[in-house]
Amino acid sequence: MPKVGMEPVRRKALVDAALRVIGDQGTLTVTMSEIARHAGVSPALAHHYFGSKEQLLIETIRSLLRQLRDDTVTALRTVAGPRERLSALIRVSFQASQFAPDTIAAWLAFYSEAQRSEEVRRLLVVYARRLRSNLMASLKALCTDDDAERIAEGAAAMIDGLYIRQSLHSAPISIEASIALTEDYVTSHIDRLNRRGLAQHGPNHQGTAA
Repeated sequence: MPKVGMEPVRRKALVDAALRVIGDQGTLTVTMSEIARHAGVSPALAHHYFGSKEQLLIETIRSLLRQLRDDTVTALRTVAGPRERLSALIRVSFQASQFAPDTIAAWLAFYSEAQRSEEVRRLLVVYARRLRSNLMASLKALCTDDDAERIAEGAAAMIDGLYIRQSLHSAPISIEASIALTEDYVTSHIDRLNRRGLAQHGPNHQGTAA
């Protein structure tokens, strides 16, 4: 029997190994034996902790989502104001740990698996809804609900699309370039709404000189 207290350590080692192997191969057709070997444990112990490769893969996705959630919470604690919060959300989406080649390859493999696995699809929907909700919360302080929804959908699509572009090694996009593109998109739409509001209502004169 494994030593008491070692299970959390070995479970994490298996999750980390799964992420590396999936990222290296760009597919979920990896075996439990391959993952176990990279984690430095036996296949039997891997099955003991997770039951099946599918459950290990689900836990790997959950681990990525937990890390992204924790990083988002930490980033938002350091800023004040809706526009600054939007910038923090954009930056955390492209931080080095999430933008690493292995992580991007793993995300793409999980999106592919979502076409076949309802549980994987459900977890990815959770990610998409969480990102949209975080963007909307800040945008609603800057524009109408309808405009906030449209800008949030566009920004989320850009974030996901830039991940896909990054996977094309012939046309990589840097972290800073990805952040700048998404920031430009959000800023241009907010500025356009502000100009439209000013044109409709005119400047707010407080009075004229006698």
